[in-house]
Amino acid sequence: MTTTVDNSLVRYPEVRITDFQGEISFYPPSKYNIGSDPPIALGDIRQVLIEYCVVPFLTPNLHQTTPHVKSLLLTGSKGSGKKMLLHAVCTETGSVLFDLTPSNIVGKYPGKSGLIMLIHLVLKVSRLLQPSIIYMDNAERPFVKKIPKTDKSDPKRLKKDLPKVIKNFSPEDRVMLIGTSNFPWECDQKLLQQVYQKFIMIPPPNYSSRYTAWSNLLGQYMPVNWQFDMGLMTRISDAYTIGSIISTINEVMTVKRMLQLRIHPLSPLELVNALCKRTPIYKEEEEAFEQWWSKVPTVRKRARAVELLQEEQAELAAKQQANAKKKI
Repeated sequence: MTTTVDNSLVRYPEVRITDFQGEISFYPPSKYNIGSDPPIALGDIRQVLIEYCVVPFLTPNLHQTTPHVKSLLLTGSKGSGKKMLLHAVCTETGSVLFDLTPSNIVGKYPGKSGLIMLIHLVLKVSRLLQPSIIYMDNAERPFVKKIPKTDKSDPKRLKKDLPKVIKNFSPEDRVMLIGTSNFPWECDQKLLQQVYQKFIMIPPPNYSSRYTAWSNLLGQYMPVNWQFDMGLMTRISDAYTIGSIISTINEVMTVKRMLQLRIHPLSPLELVNALCKRTPIYKEEEEAFEQWWSKVPTVRKRARAVELLQEEQAELAAKQQANAKKKI
């Protein structure tokens, strides 16, 4: 039993929620505006995770009385910070992390009986050690219609059991399923929505988030240099994730390069050359995310509610206009 559970228990790096780089959205909220809501910023993602995960897990009484969030799906481009946010939630709440990613359990729990034992033990131990997070990477894989022949992890074996796992969570259990996905549109959406209650899409970083990331991350390696064009790096890194910015800085700022900073100050060209090796977020990928997001149940529900309000307002305005003509 110990071996079975140990295979799913995962060590994670200590990451704080504030380590997730990005500013909040400074756009004013637009009332009843379909299709033109103020864009979400990376700082808003931090706040949502604090409200959904951190605060309820740290206050058991609140967890039992507020709407119970059993599961959520983090989506975004590769390098957007999904796994970092998962580790941040675990760190802030002191949670135990169980990894049910198909590639992590492949070959370890053979057959139907082995899978039943795995689910039973994970549920039992996660309650005993709560707060606990059950994690699944590539969360869309169990619900994909056709699995590539190169994928030997057999992700579909968890397809029928995941909804049962969610149903077993009660308000008294500080246990949550968190999935991450780079391509959430590649699966059966009805099955995906049966497992995940909340959906969080990490957007591409806007100008202020990229500027903050460059400033904070470079500031760890060198004092503020007013001659360094931070605005230039912010503009050039448009369409790149924060993960790309971090890996770029890590590649350039070697120990040897840091020792040379006093004599040879850092040039934006050094960072640009390294950044060009990274893959940007292409327009097609961004559009695929936006199209998928528009079909998320909560988004569709809000859009329908706004449409009804607009129809009522239009009818009221028409009546007022008709009454005004009669008086004339």
